[in-house]
Amino acid sequence: MSEILSERKKNILKAVIEEYISSGEPIGSKFLASLDGISLSPATLRNEMSELTEMGYLIQPHTSAGRIPSEQGYRFYVDSLMQSYDLTTSEMNKLNEMLRDKEEQLDKIIDSAGRLMASLTNYPAISVKAVNKVNKVLKFSLLYADDFHFLLIMILPQNEVKTKTVRSSFPLTEEGLLALQNALNKYLVNVRLEALTLAQMMELENMLGIYGSLITPIVKCVYEALGEDSNGNVRVDGVDRLLGYPEYSSVDKLRSVLSTLEQKDSLLELVENTDENGVSVFIGSENTVKTMGDSTLILKTISIDGKKVGAIGVIGPCRMDYSKVISTVDQLVQSITEHMHPTLPTNLLPEKGMTEGEEND
Repeated sequence: MSEILSERKKNILKAVIEEYISSGEPIGSKFLASLDGISLSPATLRNEMSELTEMGYLIQPHTSAGRIPSEQGYRFYVDSLMQSYDLTTSEMNKLNEMLRDKEEQLDKIIDSAGRLMASLTNYPAISVKAVNKVNKVLKFSLLYADDFHFLLIMILPQNEVKTKTVRSSFPLTEEGLLALQNALNKYLVNVRLEALTLAQMMELENMLGIYGSLITPIVKCVYEALGEDSNGNVRVDGVDRLLGYPEYSSVDKLRSVLSTLEQKDSLLELVENTDENGVSVFIGSENTVKTMGDSTLILKTISIDGKKVGAIGVIGPCRMDYSKVISTVDQLVQSITEHMHPTLPTNLLPEKGMTEGEEND
């Protein structure tokens, strides 16, 4: 709609929105005329604001009151008028401090990112760990623990590592474990678990002799490892911050937002359907979750090696500091993506050419 707005109307709309975001009070023509950069008379501003109201960009809550932005006005501001926000040195230091340990587990980093977002923006933050759809192993390694125990190490896509301790009913040798490891890497790597048949397991058991009795407990461990956190997870930090905004002084509105934050499945589905490129901004009625009709959700997904693994978002009133929140979410997710490269021992990394897309017949 930018072609139907003159530069003057754009400047007035931008000023109204930013002043309303800052003060929370309807903006009148006299106040607007007093601002630096607005060299128009109150009468001219009243006419322009009246036209912006007729066009749907502003709302007049009461007769003789000033104007506030509409959802359409906020949308135009986010898409066409908003200037980017530069994080302060202090904010960048907090972000880098959170990410200094590159070996941190991804789910812990996402949780920490949510707490940091709430702190930096003063809005409730949503951190989402996406549904885990991994159903195969890229590489197995077995480490001798003692005569009757060994460590089963499974390398998953995105170099995620899962470990399980397996108990044996007979004395183990390092040579026997090496043979078992080689068999696992030859016959079970990149095999989707739902495609593994009982006949294949029995054939593998017969091939390995006494060590074949360990195949069933190993497969059970694989199922357990791949099933951990498979349903995704949603965490909300800083809910109490909503109480600081007059938009949620109504008990009904506050209860509506709180009920939204309890809808784990709806939020996970929203993340699954959110575009991976850029920051997504859902203003008011644009939200697919109906109970968020009076709020704004800003969200960016986290992708590692092309796979959507989670998201960081902020929820708050439509009168939100869009520039700061969008820039902060964007920078935070970019930093997580850049830092999330697990450091693994060279001998545990998948061999060159062994990729997620390759599968055994």
